Amino acid sequence: MDCRYCHNTIERSSFAAVPPTQACIGCHQDLVLPQSPKLAPVRESWATDKPIPWVNVHMLPDYVKFDHSAHLASGVGCTSCHGRVDQMKVVMQAKPMSMGWCLECHRNPTPSLRPLDQITNMSYVLDPSKYDPKNDPHRARKEVNPPLHCSGCHM
Repeated sequence: MDCRYCHNTIERSSFAAVPPTQACIGCHQDLVLPQSPKLAPVRESWATDKPIPWVNVHMLPDYVKFDHSAHLASGVGCTSCHGRVDQMKVVMQAKPMSMGWCLECHRNPTPSLRPLDQITNMSYVLDPSKYDPKNDPHRARKEVNPPLHCSGCHM
């Protein structure tokens, strides 16, 4: 399933919205594991019209500003930061998301870049020998220059 089905703001907003119950129940009411005990909170939310109490897995300190849309527009795929969420039984933080880890990518972003039509494709295999962002005719920005100064990521 494409990440944007649930997180429908990632391409136009700094944050990834959590899905409303209506998005979940669309699949889980009849099609996907409708009787699963793990989906009881979804069914309860649907019956009571109260929001699902989502748990934030990928936490960043309040003084860090992270913009999903900027990263996706640059060609950084979801798996670069979140790992293969589609293969996790329980979503967990797969990458350290530390300042050093982020700076490592900011200093050399090319290995994390992929074609823009593959940013949400969890099974896309990054092969720098087959993809060069500078030669991609679909990319408006051939050079990706993420900030290396403190105010680029800190408020």
